[in-house]
Amino acid sequence: MRHMPVARAAAAVAFALGAGTAQAEAPFSFAATPGKLPKNVIPLQYTAHIVPDVAANAFRGSQSVEIDVLAPTSTIMLNADNLQIDAATLSGRGIDRLALAPVLDKAQQTLRFDLPQPLAPGKYTLALQFRGQINREGRGLFYVNYKAGGRDKKLIATTMAPTDARRMLPTWDEPAFRARFKLTVDVPGNFTAYSTTPVEKREALPGGMQRVTFGNTPKMPSYLVVLVAGELERLAGRQDGVDIGIVTTEGKLGSAAFPLAATRDLLHYFNNYFGIPYPLPKLDQIAIPGGFNGAMENWGAVVYNETTLLYDPKKSPDRVKKLTFRINAHEMAHQWFGNLVTMAWWDNLWLNEGFASWMGAKATQHFHPEWRPYLDGIAEREHVMNLDARKTTHPIQTPIETEEQAASAFDAITYLKGQAFLRMLEAYLGEDAFRKGMRAYMDKHQYSNTTSSDLWAALEKASGKPVGKLASDWTLQPGFPLIKVEQACEGGKRKVTLSQEQYRLDEPAREKRLWNVPLQVGTVNGKAWYSLLSGPSMTIQQGSCDGGTLVVDPYSVGYFRVQYDPASFRALAGQAPRLPDSTRLKLLTDTWSFVSAGRMRLDGYLDLVRKYGDEPRPAVWESILSNLRTLDSLARGEPEQAAIRRFLVDFARPKFEQLGWEEKPGESAEDSQLRGMLAGALARAGDRQAIEEGRARFARFLEDPASVPPSMIDFVIGTAGRHADATTYDALAARAANAPNSEERNRFGRALASAQDPALAARTLQLLLAPGTPPDLMPYIMGGVAGEHLDLAWNFAVAHRTALLDNMEALGRNTLFAGIVASSSNPAHADMMEAYMRKNFGPDGVVEAERVGNGVRIRAQQKARLLPQVRTAFE
Repeated sequence: MRHMPVARAAAAVAFALGAGTAQAEAPFSFAATPGKLPKNVIPLQYTAHIVPDVAANAFRGSQSVEIDVLAPTSTIMLNADNLQIDAATLSGRGIDRLALAPVLDKAQQTLRFDLPQPLAPGKYTLALQFRGQINREGRGLFYVNYKAGGRDKKLIATTMAPTDARRMLPTWDEPAFRARFKLTVDVPGNFTAYSTTPVEKREALPGGMQRVTFGNTPKMPSYLVVLVAGELERLAGRQDGVDIGIVTTEGKLGSAAFPLAATRDLLHYFNNYFGIPYPLPKLDQIAIPGGFNGAMENWGAVVYNETTLLYDPKKSPDRVKKLTFRINAHEMAHQWFGNLVTMAWWDNLWLNEGFASWMGAKATQHFHPEWRPYLDGIAEREHVMNLDARKTTHPIQTPIETEEQAASAFDAITYLKGQAFLRMLEAYLGEDAFRKGMRAYMDKHQYSNTTSSDLWAALEKASGKPVGKLASDWTLQPGFPLIKVEQACEGGKRKVTLSQEQYRLDEPAREKRLWNVPLQVGTVNGKAWYSLLSGPSMTIQQGSCDGGTLVVDPYSVGYFRVQYDPASFRALAGQAPRLPDSTRLKLLTDTWSFVSAGRMRLDGYLDLVRKYGDEPRPAVWESILSNLRTLDSLARGEPEQAAIRRFLVDFARPKFEQLGWEEKPGESAEDSQLRGMLAGALARAGDRQAIEEGRARFARFLEDPASVPPSMIDFVIGTAGRHADATTYDALAARAANAPNSEERNRFGRALASAQDPALAARTLQLLLAPGTPPDLMPYIMGGVAGEHLDLAWNFAVAHRTALLDNMEALGRNTLFAGIVASSSNPAHADMMEAYMRKNFGPDGVVEAERVGNGVRIRAQQKARLLPQVRTAFE
């Protein structure tokens, strides 16, 4: 689960803007799978030896690859990037160590060998010697500098997805080329090394070095190759016959107990759900202090940024506990969905990521229903629907032609829309039928590759429903529908008319797209029945007219908006405080979206919000506060901002006063979370009491960090940073520099980036040029400063463009400049950014510029429409 860059490939946008529904794809065929590499030579077994020079950030390597030539060929082509090939030979079938001349194509990232005569079908061995770099950014083999016990340390690790295995090994680096890998590595004697399989042998070498040999892997794609080595510690356990471990840098095993327990639970759960036991003898979950964001699902050795795995119950707020469990569940699901069965090509990346996201949420709901993760899922769905309602969106399945496009496919549409569609599909098919289909799919395709068509076939057979036709609407065309609901009473019976049209936030859709929409229609706290809306409209009868308040999609599983006729909306809104959680939240989110799109006036939303004053759920509060923050942002520097902030403070204060400043014995985790959330919202809205309380608590924190409970730590540090003077800023910077782990470092770093004082913001920007700033943090620091000081951040970025781009992660370079203006509502900022990126960046950067520019112009339209309404709506 890499972080999700949002740049779009030009081909993807062309696909997204095409009219009509794309044709369903065919089942997996190796020969028909896209890719640059010819399909006439395939790897069977890699045996590789890597010798890193950790001090010099370089390595040398050798490998022999058993290959199978399927058809006569005069060339052998594979992938290599930033590697120097020192020697190459070919042996087998009458050939004895034939020397080969390497032909490297840097632009295509390929390595070709031209043969003196055609090679007959059969098995051969390709032997290679090569050299490469240990990278600063998380691509291929990379290094991480960190501190432990006050001393500078260094480790090495890999992240290969989507196309970076070729930076460490010359490989057939496309997912359809599955092969076995046997890896040996020479590392310092005080290092511990981890890979997919257990260590098979250790040998002492001269000069304090050691040689570590790992067992052979199953057949797998090259992007799952993994190597991590450093001064590491491991907390071990066992579950269902599998050796499991949480691996950390020195002194962090106290934060490993929770993820170890989670790993035990999740391994057993997935073994049972998929009906196929985890196929490897061990599973390591490895937490490293930087290098990349998120986590990578390497088979048998998942690598995490430590902020996404470790949880310290004494210091970490509950949101960290929830995040680490959810990401752990996502990566564990990948061990089956992605690793055991792999998408054929990157246009089907959603088969990996959408399913892992859905499965992670399902497992979280199973183990921690008290967290109400389904409400968090609705909030995540809101984020992606706001992106998907624009002309710059793209389908879940997007054509991929280049390595840059493959990297850009790791985005919110792939992850979150994929997850949301699967939740809707499972609800329609039924959990038992869905699971039966999933098990059949896994059993049939294990150790192989698939397209979406293979999955639809399995689910269709298990459920007896037209899954292929339904699914192609949602995965092969962009956007989603608005469901309009009208009801009337005829002859004592309720007649409900449902119609659909494409929903947009920016401009009317030019295409008349339709979806097969599974709809649950029922009454509040009553029964609901499924109907399949397959055309522009349909009418159903539903019991008597007085049989309860009409509700569509009561469990909020649908990936669509629901707009009721005025009378039906008033009836539902009148019961808002008593509605089930999911219904209550969906009513809010749809209403706000209609206000944003100009389909409803702002006062209608505020009238609804006023009914939520005693709301108990943090996810519902977060939705309300987020929308009010959006209004506040649109009104920045305008007279209306004061009225918006007064409303927020007056609305939130009674609930906060009910909770109080101090934790109470036996209070729920939700109340603890709400306390910190509301305190932060009050402080951001300028409430003097909240600001002064935050400052006072920060002063106590400096004397005694334990004086601030985990539930309030984000509020205290965030308020201190936002309202920092030079002395407070220095205190935050010192703690960021000496933080014992990434969670605390990032918390202090976010506080520095939020400083309202322009002079302090300028100091924060200088951190971007410091060699000690991890490249994975660069976009977050820049984005944090830009949120308060857009012009300052833009001018700094332009002045230091080369240094910044050289100092940051390559996968985020197309998003850096666009991200600076992303929160603006000034079209001039969009024009400025787009012109700059057209001049200085390639096609993928221009696509990202246009996507963000579209968002800025939408915000400008909203500002022009909503600020005049503020003057009356908040009275």
